[in-house]
Amino acid sequence: MDISRRGLIAGAGATVALAAMPGKAARAREDAGPAWYRGAMVIDGLGGIGDPYAPEDQLRFSDRARTELLSTGVTAVNLTVTPVGNDPDIWTKINHGLDMWGYVIAANPDFLVPVRKAGDLRAAKAAGKMGLIYGTQDTSMVGAALDRIAALKERGVRVMQLTYNLRNLSGDGSLEPGNAGLSRLGHATIERIEAEKLLLDLSHAGARTIREGIAAATRPLTISHTGCRALFDHPRNTGDENLKALADKGGVAGIYFMPYLAGTYKPTGEELVAHIEHMANVCGEDHVGIGSDNGPMPIPINAQTLEAARQDYENRKAAGFAAPGEGPEVMTLVADYNSLDRFQRLARVLERRGWTQARLEKFFGGNLLRLYGEVWDG
Repeated sequence: MDISRRGLIAGAGATVALAAMPGKAARAREDAGPAWYRGAMVIDGLGGIGDPYAPEDQLRFSDRARTELLSTGVTAVNLTVTPVGNDPDIWTKINHGLDMWGYVIAANPDFLVPVRKAGDLRAAKAAGKMGLIYGTQDTSMVGAALDRIAALKERGVRVMQLTYNLRNLSGDGSLEPGNAGLSRLGHATIERIEAEKLLLDLSHAGARTIREGIAAATRPLTISHTGCRALFDHPRNTGDENLKALADKGGVAGIYFMPYLAGTYKPTGEELVAHIEHMANVCGEDHVGIGSDNGPMPIPINAQTLEAARQDYENRKAAGFAAPGEGPEVMTLVADYNSLDRFQRLARVLERRGWTQARLEKFFGGNLLRLYGEVWDG
């Protein structure tokens, strides 16, 4: 059985795999962020974690990795239990991934805690620990066997993304040219996800699937990691109409730190902020958050990670779900915020742009805390 961290995390794409491999040069900066940030609930609505400083077969995080991760101020991360796509063995692999994350948490009880309800997030913050929220980025492992949704809930999954980039039995992903929307099974899948009090995620879905999924939902939902299509017309970004409809249902959209924010596929910090502010203007300050699609720690630009990015792109291309703009030399990051203090620095930038403390606290985690509580506990 492969219990290495790389074996555990690899498979969901470069966004998760590379986020787990920060280089040894990563350090916390002197700026710890605004005073309010240190006491705030900070949630990454889609990310990943890992320890680059310990041997691959060691599940116990090193002191250095724990220190660096906690220095980010992140309270919790929604991590993807891999893999994604229409793999014939995906049910077995998802359960294997859940086993592995259980082993990781068990090896780090003083540092990591599983999150099953909103109160677990508050407890993690009070204890100075990091919460892990299990999520899937597909329902292909469920298909027509809807009882599997209850089985995944029993194993700790709390967020379920309906589709990845391609079509599954529930509906069309963002790269499907037919843009056919939800199937009958997709409607039934959403009903079951809501009945189990899991959070429905429409990230990676096609525009019509998003529209029909929001219309079908009877409870608040999320698009956990996306950008604004009004600023850059990319299939992984979401149009204003769907963003507004999501907010009207009480949902939260998360902004990602990804190449798809700009036509150059090398977005600047200013372009990231432009997407954040556009999304906040469309959705309202109660319905936006972070879903970095990276994680709390930076991605080093070195030979190891460049080769990992190249290999990951080739795998994604072969699987048919590489999005426009992905390539062997495209890193899944916003270079200006590729640092251990990325969220603290972003908080200061938004402060200088006139964001109030109350608005910032909502954006960095308060809105997701409210959403999780309404869906999981309500």
